[in-house]
Amino acid sequence: MIDVTRKLSAAIIVISLFGGSVAGQKKNERPPVAIPNEFRGAESTGPTDQASIGDLKWFEIFKDDELQKMVRTAMVQNYDLGLAIARINAARANLGLARSDQFPQFAAGADLATSRASSNGPTGALGQGGRSRSFGSVFLSLLTFELDVWGRLRQQTKAAQAELRASEEDRKAVLTIVVGDVATGYFSLLELDSELEIAKQTLATRQESLRLIALRQQGGLATALDVRQAEELVYQASQTIPDTERQIAQTENQLSFIIGNNPGSITRGRPLDQQQALPTVPAGLPSSLLERRPDIRSAEDNLVAQRALVSAAKRAFFPTISLTGLFGFQSNELSNLFTGPSKAWSFVPQITQPIFTGGRLKSDVKFAKAQQEFAIVQYQQTIQNAFKEVSDALIQHQKVREIRTQQELLVVTLRDRSKLAHVRYEGGVDTLLNALDSDRELFDAELNLTQTKRNELLSLVQLYKALGGGWQ
Repeated sequence: MIDVTRKLSAAIIVISLFGGSVAGQKKNERPPVAIPNEFRGAESTGPTDQASIGDLKWFEIFKDDELQKMVRTAMVQNYDLGLAIARINAARANLGLARSDQFPQFAAGADLATSRASSNGPTGALGQGGRSRSFGSVFLSLLTFELDVWGRLRQQTKAAQAELRASEEDRKAVLTIVVGDVATGYFSLLELDSELEIAKQTLATRQESLRLIALRQQGGLATALDVRQAEELVYQASQTIPDTERQIAQTENQLSFIIGNNPGSITRGRPLDQQQALPTVPAGLPSSLLERRPDIRSAEDNLVAQRALVSAAKRAFFPTISLTGLFGFQSNELSNLFTGPSKAWSFVPQITQPIFTGGRLKSDVKFAKAQQEFAIVQYQQTIQNAFKEVSDALIQHQKVREIRTQQELLVVTLRDRSKLAHVRYEGGVDTLLNALDSDRELFDAELNLTQTKRNELLSLVQLYKALGGGWQ
C-alpha cells in the first residue's frame, strides 16, 4: 500500500511540474495600439532629442519653497493618497490569500469526551451503569494540499500579483494628481493676490482722480456728470476687492483640504511674476509615455490580471487532485492515549472531475473573457486619452505663451494711453469720457494679463501631469 502511494505521489508531482511548464510558456503581449511618431503641438527640438520634462522630479519643476512644503505635506496627509495606500494594503493581503492556496496546510486538533451511563438504562442492566468513561484523540493534519497540476492556482496568484501592481500604479497616478492640484491651487492663489493688488492700486488711483475732478467741479471746470462718472469707476474697483478676497479665502480653504489641514491661511513664497518657468518644454518620445504614465501601466497590469483569470477559469474544467494526510492517537483511556496501540493515521489522495455544473463553468469562462475584453478596450482608451491630453497641453502652453506676450504689449500701450488721456483732459483738450474709458480698459487688461500669466503656469502643470511626471 505504501509503495502504491509513493508511486501515485511521484506521478502526480511529475504531472504537476509538466503542467506548470506548459502553463508558463505563454507570455503577455500588449494589445496593438497606434503610437504617433511625435506629439501634435510639440515644438521641434531636434531629431535626437528624447528628453522629457515628465522624467524630472516634481521639485525640479516647481521651485517655489512654500509650494514644495505644501506638496510634501500633501504626500503625507492627503486623503486620496491615504485611500490609495489602503487599497494597496488590501491588494497585498489578497495576494497572500491567493498564494496560500498553493502550499500545504497543516493543523492540529485534540478533543476529550467524558460520559456517564445511567444505572437505570440498558447499560445499567449489564453492570456498567453509573460509571464515567473518557475518550480522547489528538490528531495532526500532516497534509491538506491541492496539487496545482493544471496551473489554476498559479494563474489566480498571477492575477492577484498584477492587481497589486495595478494598485501601486494607481497610487502613483493619485500622487501625480495631488502634485498637480497643489500647484494649480497655489498658482491660482498667487494670481488672486495679484488681482487684489491691482484692484487696490486702481482704487487708489481712481479715488485720487475723483478728488481732482471734484475740485475741478468746484472751480467750474467740470460738471456733475463728470463727478458721477468718476464715482462709478471708484465703486467698480471697490466692489472688486471684497469679491477677490472671497475667492482668496475659498482657494486657501481648498488648498488646506488638499494638503490635509483644517481651513486656514496659506503662506506664500514668490509672487506670480517671479515664478520660474522652464525656457523649453520638451515632450519627449510618445513611446516613452507608455512606460511613464501610471494610469497606462495600471491599465496594463489590470489586463494581465484579467488574462490570468481567464486562464484560471478554463483550468476549472480539469480534474482537481488533492492530498489529505492525518496522524495522531485515539484511546478510550487517557492514560493509554500516547501508547503504540493508540496510533492512528490516514492518507487519502482524491481526484475530482466536474461532470455537470449547469453551465456554471462555461459562464465563468465567458464572464472572465468579457472582463478581459473590457480591460483591453480600457487599456487602448487610456493610451489614446494620454496622447490627447499631452497634445492639448502642448498646444495650450504654446498658445497661452503667445497670448501673454501680446497682452503685455497691450498693457504697456493702455498705460501710455491712460496717462495721455488724463493729461489731455486736465489740459482741456479732451473729454473726461476718453480718460475714464482708457482707465477702465487698462484695469481690465491688467487683470487679463495676470490671469494669462497664471494660465501659462497652469498649462505647464497640466503638461507635466499629462506626461506622467510628479510621482517620482
